[in-house]
Amino acid sequence: QVQLRESGPGLVKPSQTVSLTCTVSGGSVANNVDYWTWIRQPPGKGLEWMGTIAYSGGTYYSPPLKSRASISKDTTKNQVTLQLSSVTPEDTAVYYCARDLALGGWNTLDVWGQGTQVTVSS
Repeated sequence: QVQLRESGPGLVKPSQTVSLTCTVSGGSVANNVDYWTWIRQPPGKGLEWMGTIAYSGGTYYSPPLKSRASISKDTTKNQVTLQLSSVTPEDTAVYYCARDLALGGWNTLDVWGQGTQVTVSS
C-alpha cells in the first residue's frame, strides 16, 4: 500500500546544491518503525547507497558523500528530502528513495520509488 515518489530539478549546473524530495503515500515518515534511504545509479554503473534517516531522526551517510549530503524528514508534509551540495558531472544519476525495514542492506529495502533523473552539466 505504501508508495514513494521522487521529484527534483532535473538539470543542474556544477557547484550547485541539488534538493530532492520523496513523497510518501499510504504510510507515514513519522512512525516509529521505518527507515528511509536514498540510492543512486549513474549511467552504466551499479546502485550506490547514499544515506539513510531512521525513524528516530538519526542519519547515516556513505563516507564519500558525508561532507556533501544531508537527509531530513518533514512529518507535516510526509516527505523525506535529500540535499547534495557542490555537485559535479560525476553526480549525474537516477536517484531513488526507498523504505528500509531494518537498516540491514539491500535486502531490507521493500518499497522503491520510480526514480528521478539528475543531470549535472554546464
